[in-house]
This record gives sequence, C-alpha cells and structure tokens, in this order.
Amino acid sequence: MQQYWKRLADGVELAVTQTDKFKTGLLAVTLTIPLSAASATAGALIPEVLYRGSRNYPDMERLSAAADALYGASLSTGVRQRGESQCVSVLCGFIDDRYALDGSAVLEPSAALMGEVLLDPATQEGVFRRDYLESEGANLADRIQARMNDKRSWAIFRLIQEMCAGEAYAVDKLGEVAQAKAMTAERLWADYQSLCSGAKVTFYYGGAAQPARVEDAVRRFFAPLLTGRTAPVDCLVVPEPKGPVRTVTDAMDVTQGKLAMGFRTGGVTMGSDSYPALLVCNALYGGSANSKLFINVREKMSLCYYASSMLDKIKGLMVVSSGVEFSTFDRTQEAILAQLDTIRRGDFTEDELTAAARTVVCSLRSRQDSQSQLEDDQLTRLLFHDSQEGESLIGAVEAVTADQVVEAAQKLKLDTVYRLTGKEG
Repeated sequence: MQQYWKRLADGVELAVTQTDKFKTGLLAVTLTIPLSAASATAGALIPEVLYRGSRNYPDMERLSAAADALYGASLSTGVRQRGESQCVSVLCGFIDDRYALDGSAVLEPSAALMGEVLLDPATQEGVFRRDYLESEGANLADRIQARMNDKRSWAIFRLIQEMCAGEAYAVDKLGEVAQAKAMTAERLWADYQSLCSGAKVTFYYGGAAQPARVEDAVRRFFAPLLTGRTAPVDCLVVPEPKGPVRTVTDAMDVTQGKLAMGFRTGGVTMGSDSYPALLVCNALYGGSANSKLFINVREKMSLCYYASSMLDKIKGLMVVSSGVEFSTFDRTQEAILAQLDTIRRGDFTEDELTAAARTVVCSLRSRQDSQSQLEDDQLTRLLFHDSQEGESLIGAVEAVTADQVVEAAQKLKLDTVYRLTGKEG
C-alpha cells in the first residue's frame, strides 16, 4: 500500500492510496467549507439535490441505470462534519479494471459520471429543479427532527450544543428545520455556485490504478474545480473549560435517563505528540470492552445500562455516554469520575495497559481494510495537516508508557454535564 499526494492548485489536493488488496476502487471528491449556521442547511441540501439527477440523467432512475452499466458502480453523495468544517462529498465505488469482463477501463467513466453529477446537475430555468428541492427539503427537515428519536445520540448532541455554545463546532451539520423548508431554488443555486468556486477541494482515490492515471481522470472530468481558492479549514481547540463545570438537564418522555459528560483534552488533538497516549487512555477508560467504565461502573457496580467514552481528535474533546436510572444520576457521575481518577493516579496494571493499546492498534489496522475508512482518514489528515498515519501511528501507540497515559488523563478536565431525565408524573 503506497500513499501519494499532489497539490493540483491552491486549495485543491489529490491523495492516492495505491493498493491491489481490494477488488474495487473508490474515487471521492469533497468540497469543504467552514461550518456556520448561515450555510449549514444549504450544505446539507446540495448533495441530496445533486443526487436526484444530472443533465444527461435527469432523474434517479436514469442515474441509477448509468451506475449499473458500470458493472454496478455505487454512486453516493453526502455531508460530513470534520471539526468545525462541513464537507460535501460525491463518492463512487466501482470494480477494478482487472475484473472487467472485456478488460475495459472503469475508472474513467465512473469519474465522468461523478463529474456530471457534481458539476452539471439537472436544472429548471437556470436553477435547481423546484420539485427536487421541495421533496429533499422536506426529507432534510424530517432527518433533523428525527435526531431526538435516538436518545443516546440526542444526549451527546445536546451536550455538544451546550458545551461548545458560541463555537462553530456546536452548529448542526444538517442545518435547521425552518431553513430546510423555506429554502428556494434561487438561494440554493447561489450557495451551490459559491461552494464550487470557493470550497477547499480534496480528491481521493483508493485502488490499483497508477496515480498519473487518476490525476488525468480528475483533470479531465473535474476541470472547473481545478482553480486556486483560499477556503480556510480550521478548528478552534479550547484546551481548558471556560469556567466551572455546568450541569444542564432536559426532561422528555423517556423511561431511561441519559448522562453525557464532556471533557476538554488539554489541547491534545491528532498530530500532537501526546495523541497516541490519549488514544490508549481513552481505550483504558471507556473506549473498549475491557475499560474501567465497562468493567467497574457497568458490570461490578451495576450503575448503568452502558458506559463508554469517545474522542474527537480534531476538536480535542472526550465524551462519556451512559444510560442510567433516574435515581442514580449522582452516583453514576461520581463513579465515572472516580474511574478517571484511578487512571490519573496510575492505578492500572500492565495487562490493562497492554489490552488498551491492543484495542487501539486493532481499530487502526481494521480501518486499513475498508475503502471508505481509508478515504475518511485521508480526508481528515489532508484537511488538518496531520502527517501521522498508518503504521507510524500504530508504532507510536505500541510504544506508549504508563506514565504517558497518566499524563494524558491528568490533562482531561470536565467541562459540561448533560442529563436527560423523564417528565414528572
């Protein structure tokens, strides 16, 4: 597996993972802009409307047929949040040329189809088709409203809103219901034009094709994007809590309470020297089935239905998520903090440290077995200028010492606590 990178223009990059371990190739183009309340709804709507049809394939039936003709290529669009950036992507997975029955090239026609979907959409009177926008606006509004159906995810979402209030990170990547319903074709078309002309552009290919061939396909079918741009991609990292710990409580018609706790990592993010130690610390604390939260708080103390921790490596946050009985909020919170204190004191065995490091290594290695995860990792590294990848990060994790884990744990500071409880009566 070989990695290649090239700047095609200012703000336009191409990354290639050349490997023959997969029977398919993956080509992706991602347009990245700062996440903001003013543009988030449009950023979420644009890929959905683009997927409805292009000039030559003006509806989903004909677009799907065009993908099927490429040996069943898988074409998709979507929106992601990376740090405080919103990423609009078009992706296509397709069979490698080695497996085409007649030996024909599949990369180039797949890139051509992607380029048409992104750059030559179906229009009406010079803007997006209004019927497509109307239905996709309603679908987006439903998706936003459906967030609260998954109470575990909703608790984390609300924690982030409260913890990062005033920071772009707290903006919902899907935007707002009212904006989704009120969006006009003219407004969305203007935002689409702005996206194509001003966003940072990242191309990614994973597969057996030579990098020069991939670059040629990108230059042929995405030429309008190969112009210099200065789109900023940044993320505000707040090392310490801004004040005393805040507790926010919401009441909903639920039978199980949700407790979410947000920590600042002391400024440690991906690329930091202390990042490998933070990964191991997280696995030891709550990021694995052998973690202290799972074994002690859930299993031995029976204080919660689940308890786990997760990191945002770009923003420098750790979130602990748990499901509890309403009567055990305080005891569970105290137990969760007590387990972190045991790590801060170095109260863990060499076997626990080794198990945590192996969990992280297995997770990192498994990502190399997935085309989509390789693409996601490369996109994140390119956006945030991280040079630590693959085997180099795995080696750093394997070398983490107990003292480094203790130091990482001591940097973790509780910022905000969110509780979702039931309604009285």
